[in-house]
Amino acid sequence: MSRGFDVTVVGSGIVGLGAAYAAAKRGLSVVVVDRTSEPIGASIRNFGHLCFTPQTGDARRYGVLARELWLQLATDAGFWLRETGTVVVARHDDELALLDAARRSPLGEADRLPVGEEIRMLDAAEVADRTPVRHGVAAGGAFLAADLQTDPRSAVAAIIRRLQSIGVEFRMRTAVGRVRSGVVETSRGDIATGLVVVAVNHDIDQLLPDAAEENAVERCALDMLRVDAPLPRPLGAPLLTGWSLIRYRGFAGLSEASAVRERLHGERPDLAAIDLNQMFTQLPDGSLLVGDTHWRGVTVSPFQSEAAVNLMLAEAERLLDVGPLRVRERWQGVYAAAPNEFLVERPQPGVLAIAATTGIGMTTGLGLAEHHLALELDAVSARTPSKGLR
Repeated sequence: MSRGFDVTVVGSGIVGLGAAYAAAKRGLSVVVVDRTSEPIGASIRNFGHLCFTPQTGDARRYGVLARELWLQLATDAGFWLRETGTVVVARHDDELALLDAARRSPLGEADRLPVGEEIRMLDAAEVADRTPVRHGVAAGGAFLAADLQTDPRSAVAAIIRRLQSIGVEFRMRTAVGRVRSGVVETSRGDIATGLVVVAVNHDIDQLLPDAAEENAVERCALDMLRVDAPLPRPLGAPLLTGWSLIRYRGFAGLSEASAVRERLHGERPDLAAIDLNQMFTQLPDGSLLVGDTHWRGVTVSPFQSEAAVNLMLAEAERLLDVGPLRVRERWQGVYAAAPNEFLVERPQPGVLAIAATTGIGMTTGLGLAEHHLALELDAVSARTPSKGLR
């Protein structure tokens, strides 16, 4: 058995990195174990859109905490992060009514973000000034001031380097076969540990199948694109549409969302069939991330539909003032999906399993990990006054 650690984290996605960061900040010895040579999952296959305002409940609270952590890590690790906010383009009066209802929704003090007015309504001219949408498309919109944007591919790698610099050990290309109180069994030998954090997202059914079944965890696969887009000016901020409004619970849970959903599904059953979230972000090199579709199942097909891709491209060209888009990259994202937005389980003493079980892991994952590591470590400290957990 290898030397022991206070905390062993299984999984090097954003939730696992958040758990490692939370433990290392408290002076604990930490090792992160992952079967791949580098993170290749949902944490690098996303828009880099940190979308806090449309969240509610636990997602909102984790998001408030995560926003502070993203800003701190960007400073410490030196990766690209912008306080851009988000523009929502509304193409119909019912979308404007939904945005205004969200603007007027009361928030508890703990759920507030430090940006003053979180949702500011925009008229059609203001949307046109902020975004390269086609003339006459926008009826108006809104600006979500608290949102951030990063490049997930470079951000995750930079966070790993930062964690290594403060003493976190990484054991990559190391498969975990079993976790139990005090021990993580791996393909390179057992690790003695105080706390085990399982943060493997949709692969929780491979390691803790009972927890996966009890929480009805399945997989959600996405079609995503990176395109060269000859826009007349930069996008400036992530861009959401009415299709986005009926996804995020802070909007979708309002009564005004029903009219938007019924109209969109009635007008475009082809887009409803691919479960479209029509949204865009722009990377520093000017390329545009376009998305995204959603397909669910315990196992999802690896084969991507070209018809779905063509629909996304056609809709992008209808919305944006842009010529033909040239696809530079396409990929399939996969994340855990369940009826509840988060999975938090303690299957054995000293074993904590956490996951974002919807598509907001980058937005909430750091906060999810910090919140539950704090609870776990504070409880251990109360029982064991010494610094370590073993």
